Amino acid sequence: MALACLPGLAAVAALGLCAGGVEHAATASLAARPVRRAAQLPVHSAARPRIVPRSAWVADAGRAQPPPRYDDEVVAVFVHHTDSPNGYDCADAPRIIRHLYTGQTGGRDWDDIGYNFLVDRCGTVYEGRAGGTDRPVTGAHTQGFNHRTAGIAALGTFTAGVPVPQAMVDSIAALAAWKLGLADVDPRGSVRLTSSNSGSRYAAGTTATLPVLAGHKDGYMTSCPGAALSARLPEIRLAAARLQGRTSTGTP
Repeated sequence: MALACLPGLAAVAALGLCAGGVEHAATASLAARPVRRAAQLPVHSAARPRIVPRSAWVADAGRAQPPPRYDDEVVAVFVHHTDSPNGYDCADAPRIIRHLYTGQTGGRDWDDIGYNFLVDRCGTVYEGRAGGTDRPVTGAHTQGFNHRTAGIAALGTFTAGVPVPQAMVDSIAALAAWKLGLADVDPRGSVRLTSSNSGSRYAAGTTATLPVLAGHKDGYMTSCPGAALSARLPEIRLAAARLQGRTSTGTP
């Protein structure tokens, strides 16, 4: 039975976490994989958007955590919403992200925030999980499919009928275009990923074909990232492909 993104602990109930499908860090591989350096620049790349470092939001909430884990490259992106209120001032985004971090690392005892990146309604992109924005950091955002993927979370709740700010849509597209472009991956394509956890839509060890730029619900039984944001994913895929310099009909 499909599950909606459920609120987190009482301390962060007003900032309900779209984290029902997040795999506890301890269940992921603890071995850091070597980073594969490309011999040359990818054919289809995109400019790196401005990314606010995690130091802007973590402040004194940071805690000791194990070293980051890495994959060889990022070949897919999962889009989430945080299931938190929409009417925030964008200047408050760092505080909201800090609350999400505290809820995940405190009550849930994760080693870090699960998302690799977060985007506010004004289109500002924030670094989430530690390890380096340009590196293939293994996240904890999509149970079963954290490896070789990046998680981008939209700050807010985007269920049916809720407007998704265009600035947010544009920034998600730019971020996905850049991150996927590092491995020359077409945002409009599909990818074969192997589930690492039977708590996902697929039993552990099953290889599934998923969209390269997917919604959380593609990998887990959830409504995340909400019907409204899910409906914008085709637009985001096309925009990301254009930013990579790809043609409208396919890869040149």
